Amino acid sequence: MKIMSFNTQHCLNFLEQKIDFDIMADAIIKCGADIVGLNEMRDGECPPEFDAQCAILAQKSGLENHYFAKALQFKAGGYGNGLLSRYAIESVETIHVPDPEVRGYDGYYEHRVLLKARLENGLTVMVIHFGLNPDEAELAVKTVVENLESEKCILMGDFNVEPDNKVLLPIRERMKDTAGLFSEPKLSFPSDKPRCKIDYIFVSPDVEVISADIPAIVASDHRPHTAEIRI
Repeated sequence: MKIMSFNTQHCLNFLEQKIDFDIMADAIIKCGADIVGLNEMRDGECPPEFDAQCAILAQKSGLENHYFAKALQFKAGGYGNGLLSRYAIESVETIHVPDPEVRGYDGYYEHRVLLKARLENGLTVMVIHFGLNPDEAELAVKTVVENLESEKCILMGDFNVEPDNKVLLPIRERMKDTAGLFSEPKLSFPSDKPRCKIDYIFVSPDVEVISADIPAIVASDHRPHTAEIRI
């Protein structure tokens, strides 16, 4: 099956700077994805600013099973992570990442959540979006590790750190980085002229990784990350 991690920047067309569901759905279809982890999604009752974006992409991409995990609530609607799946979602939860008790940095802070779903094919799929500051990243990693499954487990998302960052070590000790199959280094952000890799797909040791890629698709401000796996 094909897994895809995609930060959509709330479905904002990166080049045209307008909400564009068709270009996001087309990217998902081009990648042949069966399961998609989404970051920076909106959901609410006040369109067009806060459409139910996961539901719209589910319909347009043909991946009818979907879930939205709200991290923030605005007046017009929610904001957080999403999941699209060709397989039925048997159970799902939104797990809150603790905020730092004391902010240790001057950067922008934002509450984050971990989406954790179990699919009908036995896979556990986890979708995360790390905060920008090191103390936020440490708490995100701690939350992820506490919720990992030892088998048939996928973790993906925008981690906002590069591959050599030591904060990822607890995850690397438990999971395989699908980017290990890249034939050459591939970068994911920004999508038009990428200069860093901050998007990831990790799998538990029992999952076979057949291929992995960051295709040169400019839809959102991030390029999608894909991996073909077998369980």
